[in-house]
Amino acid sequence: MDTRFSILKSLNAGDFQHLNGSLEIHLKGTAALLKQWGASEVLQTAGLFHAAYGTAGLSQHMVSLEQRQSIAQTIGKDAEALVYLYCSCDRNFVFPQFGKGQNIVFRDRFTGTDFELSNDDALMFCELTVANELELVYASDAFKKQHGHGLYELFNRMEKYLSQCAKAEYKTALRDII
Repeated sequence: MDTRFSILKSLNAGDFQHLNGSLEIHLKGTAALLKQWGASEVLQTAGLFHAAYGTAGLSQHMVSLEQRQSIAQTIGKDAEALVYLYCSCDRNFVFPQFGKGQNIVFRDRFTGTDFELSNDDALMFCELTVANELELVYASDAFKKQHGHGLYELFNRMEKYLSQCAKAEYKTALRDII
């Protein structure tokens, strides 16, 4: 992981402000949670770069979409595909679907295209979502107070896609909210 941290530094992730610190700190914290949960190397790497292209909740981006091939060469094709998936998510369209049906229709906010999310992609996407949001919960009591109830409900609806570790972590982290 040390090489990937240096890549983050070269992308100036430490220069971006994020909740209670730099984006680099948040990205490292997200990857650390995934590692703690026993996530695959691909998922951990995606956690470290999950905001590379910006997200629906973070308009800043470390790299442009035109650099996807370069990022894929740097972190691996599978990790980059997951990073793109995470960054491209139209959360207002996708998140309400969890817990309501068998299939999740994903909307790419960059292209406007819709497609059915595969089970494997849904598993990794949800695990990354929980790690990202819990890192923010741990970083800020104000964030937890403002968003904790909604996150608990979302994670509860995502449960069929979450590892046992992620389930236990969100229930512990948010138990005083419910």
